Amino acid sequence: MADQPSSLFAEMEEDNLSRSQPLAAKMRPRDLDEFVGQRQLLDDGKLLRRMIDAKRIGSIILSGPPGTGKTTLANLIARAVGAEMRTLSAVSSGVKDVREVLAWAQDVVASGGVRPILFIDEIHRFSKSQQDALLPDVESGIVSLIGATTSNAYFAVNAALLSRSQLFQLQSLDAKDIHKLLSRALSDGDRGLGKIDITVNDDAMRHLSEACEGDARRALTALEIAVMSCAKDAKCVDLVAAAESLGGRLGGYDATGDDHYDLSSALIKSIRGSDVDAGLYWLARMLEGGEDIRYLCRRLVILASEDIGNADPQALVLAVAAMQACEWVGLPECQLTLSQTVAYLALAPKSNAATLAIGEARQEVQKGSLIPVPMHLRDAHYGGAKELGHGVGYQYSHDTESGVAAQDYLGVDRSFYRPVDRGFELKLAERLREIKKQLRAKG
Repeated sequence: MADQPSSLFAEMEEDNLSRSQPLAAKMRPRDLDEFVGQRQLLDDGKLLRRMIDAKRIGSIILSGPPGTGKTTLANLIARAVGAEMRTLSAVSSGVKDVREVLAWAQDVVASGGVRPILFIDEIHRFSKSQQDALLPDVESGIVSLIGATTSNAYFAVNAALLSRSQLFQLQSLDAKDIHKLLSRALSDGDRGLGKIDITVNDDAMRHLSEACEGDARRALTALEIAVMSCAKDAKCVDLVAAAESLGGRLGGYDATGDDHYDLSSALIKSIRGSDVDAGLYWLARMLEGGEDIRYLCRRLVILASEDIGNADPQALVLAVAAMQACEWVGLPECQLTLSQTVAYLALAPKSNAATLAIGEARQEVQKGSLIPVPMHLRDAHYGGAKELGHGVGYQYSHDTESGVAAQDYLGVDRSFYRPVDRGFELKLAERLREIKKQLRAKG
């Protein structure tokens, strides 16, 4: 009986701690059957499911956007294989912490225990030396490493560590998965919101499921805010309350990580493909995510030459003007300039002839067999040049009726620039054919 007060206080403390947890933490799945989404990894026959069923985890890297269940999945894997798990955060842990956990793991294995799991959250923030400290024990099987990262693992994790691990890519949850999680939270009276007398209408559920961008944690947090703020008066969460609770920020956008590169790629490829609406959407995504305006302008200037070129020479003029205008005007007004530019570039005729031409010309130079400058084209503006034969026989183009002097300008037969039959380059192609006829008439 003497232990009863102590036990009672411990239970009260545990209840208080549990009540203070956010809904997303309370609703963490207790086993793999409750885990929602990531069927591409966990369905029967998939590699990760096979590893779990065989209780042979080895070392794995879980890569994916925020709110997709990386930490939850690591805990469920440890529970499923019966392994004890220690957790380190790459933000607050150093090499000393890593070595202490590895020493503990070695003691567990030496005493006959199940190989433990070391979970490292945000492993991409570990330095090279910290990641290198893991290699010996990962390689020897002393510990199963589960690393979680929101970055591209091929860039963020040491090649040596990555080669010793299985990489699994988690995807953002779709709206149906998020809806399932929200419905579960609303109906669960023990861990969720089931004891609260309130309804969430269909429009609100739909908005929370779709606008959270596949981030389950964000959706559950918004649901909790909406329910708790409406419970006393409205007794119903409507679309307005759901939207206010979710907020207007763009969830998960990392202007220095995968989002930056993936959305930039989508923007450029959409403009190149002449889909103006897609181009404007990806531009809006990047603007809402806080993308650097100078970066956007640089990419549009490059695209104007790389993908449009002389099919519409005005494209480069407009892109450079947009870059200058954005520098002077700034946000929010420069979004109008960017929208105008993206629309024009998307609808302009496309040609990569100039891009291919400089690439082929540089390859010719890099081969090493350099073409000497013909004698009549060499600099003749110094004493003794004529004695060397420099400039002798050069014909001044402006002295000819057509403005084209029929002489050899390269010394070998090469063709790099091949205009396409689109836009202004169609006219350039016609002029090129006429010029080549005149040049072939030399001598």
